Amino acid sequence: MDPETLLFSMFTPEGKENPHPALARLRAVAPVYRNDALDTYFLTRFDDCQAVLTDPGFRTPDLEWCEREMPDWREHAGAEFFYSSMLRANGDDHARIRRLVGGAFSARRVAALGGPVEETVSELLDRFADATSDGGHADFQEIVGYPLPVAVVGDLIGVPRPDQERFRGYGQDAGRLLEPVRTDEDFKRADHAVESLREYFAELLERRRAEPADDLATALLQVRDADDGRLTQRELVDNLLLVFVAGFETTTSLLGLTVHALLSHPDQLALVRDDPALARDAVEESLRWDTPVRMTERIASRPARIGGVDIPEGANVTTVLAAANRDPARHPDPDPFLVRRPDVRVLSFSAGAHFCLGAALARMEGATAIRGLLTRFPGLYEAEPPVRRDSISLRAFDRLALATR
Repeated sequence: MDPETLLFSMFTPEGKENPHPALARLRAVAPVYRNDALDTYFLTRFDDCQAVLTDPGFRTPDLEWCEREMPDWREHAGAEFFYSSMLRANGDDHARIRRLVGGAFSARRVAALGGPVEETVSELLDRFADATSDGGHADFQEIVGYPLPVAVVGDLIGVPRPDQERFRGYGQDAGRLLEPVRTDEDFKRADHAVESLREYFAELLERRRAEPADDLATALLQVRDADDGRLTQRELVDNLLLVFVAGFETTTSLLGLTVHALLSHPDQLALVRDDPALARDAVEESLRWDTPVRMTERIASRPARIGGVDIPEGANVTTVLAAANRDPARHPDPDPFLVRRPDVRVLSFSAGAHFCLGAALARMEGATAIRGLLTRFPGLYEAEPPVRRDSISLRAFDRLALATR
């Protein structure tokens, strides 16, 4: 098959379910593949993707890019948020905001969250036990996979528990902007989600101004109120929004994908069930085997050469993380799911300046949930085929029906 056919096979039902055979062939025949229709170079080798993600010469598409490529961006609240937030900012702006937010995800702060995460997992597994006590099945994503990261990142930011349930749909709608091809409906949904979330976080900040707390909202509000130029009001609201949505969307995906990977590999499931310490390795292998964020893009700020291919200044480059993580040059025999696989290194949280601030927290949540789930329910199984989200960039389950023997 030619490279274009291989690439676009990912958009078919079969490709959405399992894109890896086509990605492996694309990596073999055209590891740096330029597609004119999508106006981007697709990279599928680990070393090439890592090189681009860690090279300051490749920048994220930001507002400067929007001015050239999306002249109507001001008409879309979603685009304004997406391309100006820490996720897409570059240079000094990105470094400034990352420093301000980064303290909430320090190694010491994440370690201190271990106890609260254990308590939340236990509480949610109690709910799952109640939901399956009659011998039926329940949706893991609804009862555990979504509420766990929402509670963790919500508490970290300062979102009260009663408010947290309203955000799932907004997070998914805002996430439509991560798709490589976006429709008018995608922008409509994303705009509404961003406008609603901005309104909520502006109100939350007013509450925190009246009643300060030990949370990220209060900490950033104090920086903003110092009026020293480090943080504007819009940056304050938008980056709280970003931390909250990013903090639960990808972790929810990671939880469901890891549970599914284990349940569809009984021998690996048995290893983790017999040795709960392997839960961390299972999460890491899951990140490699079926990464939640399948691709991310960069813009070449100068001419470059990748894998023997000349990349002109201004070119769009898409690093296909799902393919990079299964590159046999990095992980020999990459297709089996093996919780004891040695020397696992993944690009699932990106790399370089935009490496995910919440990576350690997501890994900890995943390991805690998997360890608790398999200890509590050793006879766990999938009661129905899982329902995948309709997305190219994000790998996630909307529904994962589980039952216990």
